Amino acid sequence: MNLLTEIALDGLLSAVAAAGFAVISNPPRKAVYLSALLAAIGHSLRYFLIQTTEIDIVTATVIATFTIGMMTIFFAKLIHCPPEVFSFPSLLPMIPGMYAYKTFMSLMYFIRADDPSTMQAAMLEILHNGALTVSILFALVLGVSLPLFIFHRQSFLMTRIMHNRHRA
Repeated sequence: MNLLTEIALDGLLSAVAAAGFAVISNPPRKAVYLSALLAAIGHSLRYFLIQTTEIDIVTATVIATFTIGMMTIFFAKLIHCPPEVFSFPSLLPMIPGMYAYKTFMSLMYFIRADDPSTMQAAMLEILHNGALTVSILFALVLGVSLPLFIFHRQSFLMTRIMHNRHRA
């Protein structure tokens, strides 16, 4: 499989996951489509950066989530919906579930280990995967929050417009 096909497949699968997460909170239909689109763009960008550059997964996650955050501000103005409605579901496919799972499994190996060398290897895995899990989660929060803080006024106005529409 070539890189372009892998990126397209990565984007498609993350879009499906984001749409599923978005539907749970019952947002406007446009927000579901935007969640899927933003997840596809963000996840594909992260995958592209990891595969084609020397950028690590944490830095690639910050770049991808910052891109998602910037796009949510733009799209929020277009559909008059708070950016958080479609930014958070678009981030969920990037949650480091595999690293968290590996951390937990290494913890179980550590608890059951009898000899020091197995305990040491398990501890290294716990530290490595745990640090990656926490770092990626921090990168998700940082990347998507920065645009919301930078453009706080615009984000707040979208919330006010949405609130006033429901009152009418």
